[in-house]
Amino acid sequence: MASFIVEGGHRLHGSITPSGAKNEALQVLCAVLLTRETVTIDHIPDILDVNNLIELLQAMGVQVERISPRKYAFTARDIDHDYLESEDFRKRCNRLRGSVMLIGPLLARLGKVTYAKPGGDKIGRRRLDTHFQGMLNLGARFEYNSDLLAYTFYAEQGLQGQYMLLDEASVTGTANIVMAAVKAKGVTTIYNAACEPYLQQLCKMLNRMGAKISGVGSNLLTIEGVEELHGTSHTLLPDMIEVGSFIGMAAITGSELTIKDVSYNDLGIIPDTFRRMGIKIEQQGDDIYIPCQEHYQIESFLDGSILNIADAPWPGLTPDLLSVILVVATQARGSVLIHQKMFESRLFFVDKLIDMGAQIILCDPHRAVVIGHDHKMQLKRNNMTSPDIRAGIAMLIAAMSADGVSRIDHIDQIDRGYERIEERLNAIGAHIIREE
Repeated sequence: MASFIVEGGHRLHGSITPSGAKNEALQVLCAVLLTRETVTIDHIPDILDVNNLIELLQAMGVQVERISPRKYAFTARDIDHDYLESEDFRKRCNRLRGSVMLIGPLLARLGKVTYAKPGGDKIGRRRLDTHFQGMLNLGARFEYNSDLLAYTFYAEQGLQGQYMLLDEASVTGTANIVMAAVKAKGVTTIYNAACEPYLQQLCKMLNRMGAKISGVGSNLLTIEGVEELHGTSHTLLPDMIEVGSFIGMAAITGSELTIKDVSYNDLGIIPDTFRRMGIKIEQQGDDIYIPCQEHYQIESFLDGSILNIADAPWPGLTPDLLSVILVVATQARGSVLIHQKMFESRLFFVDKLIDMGAQIILCDPHRAVVIGHDHKMQLKRNNMTSPDIRAGIAMLIAAMSADGVSRIDHIDQIDRGYERIEERLNAIGAHIIREE
C-alpha cells in the first residue's frame, strides 16, 4: 500500500489545471452501453475509479480505443452476456461504487442484469433505494440471491415510462433512472431530480445521441422514450472538487495560485462559499486567481451569529468539499460550524486534525465547530491513514500546511479521485514523496 511523505510549510506558486470531472466520467461511461455505435469522450481523468470502470466495460465486451492520453472511443456493439453472469463481473462491481449506474443502461438494453452491492468510500450508510425504486417504477422487478449476494433485475416486457417523485435528489440515482428511461416506452417524468452540472452533461450527451429529454438543469425532467440511440462525441467538464481543493491549498499555505480553465459558470456556490471564509478569489476569464493572503477572516451571519456551512443538493454546496473547507477553517480567523447532512461518518477524520493541534469540537457525526488559529500556530506533523477520497485530500492539505514531515497511508483512496496529485502539486512548489 502506497503512502505520501509530506514536508509542510512550502508555498505554492504558478498555475494548475483541474482534471476532467470524476463524477461526470462515471455517468457518461455507463451511458455508452445504450448504443451499438461509437461514443468518443474527451478529458477523461487518469484516476483509479475511472480506469476500473473502463476495464470493466472492456471485460463486458465493449471495444475501447485510447485515441490520446485523455480521449477514448467506446463501441458497445456486442455485450458478453455470459460475462454479466460471472463472479468476476460481480466482484468488479462490488469494488466500484459508480458501477451501480450500469443497472439502468443494461436493463434498458438487455432486459436483465445481475448486480452485486457496490463498494466505495466508508462514509456511512449509502442506500440504493432511489436506484431500485426508479427501476420498479419503470416496470422492472428484482430478486435478491443470498448465495451470490447479488440482485437480479428483470424487464422481460421492456420498460414503461412513468411519473415518479424521487424520495431524494440523488445524483447517481437520477442518472440511473434517466439512462433506463431514454429507451422506455412512453413518457417518464422525474420530479425532485438531481440537477448538478454533471447530470446536465449526461442529459445533453444523451440528447445528442437521439434521446428526448427536456427540463435539463431543473428538478423536473421529462423523457420521451426512443427505440434507438446513436453515437456522439462528448467532453467532460473540469472537476469542481479539484478546483475547490486547490483553492483550499492556496489559502491555508498562504500561496499565490492561478487555477486554469475551471468552467467558472458551472462552479455554482463554491467560489462564494470560500469567499465567506475570507479567501480572496478573482475570476479572470475562465480562470481563478488566488492572491497571497497572510490572514483570512470568516464571516458571521448578519445577526452576528457563527457562520454555518452545510451541504445541500445542487445548487447548494456539494458535500465533497466540506472536508476541504473544514481543514481550511483551522487556520482562519474566526469560527465556523460545519454541518455534513448527507453522510454520517464523513467527519470522523477530524480526530487526526485534533492530534495536529487543530481546535475542533465534534458535536455529533454530522456537525463540527472549528475555531481557527489565524496562522498564529501551525498544525503539527502527524501520521494518518486516509479513510476515503475527500478525507484523504483534506489530510494532504493539512500536512502541506503543517510544521514538519507528515505521513499519509492508504493513499490509493486519494488516487481514486485525484490524478497524479503529488506530481502536479510538486510542480508548483509542494514537497510530496510517494512511497510504495
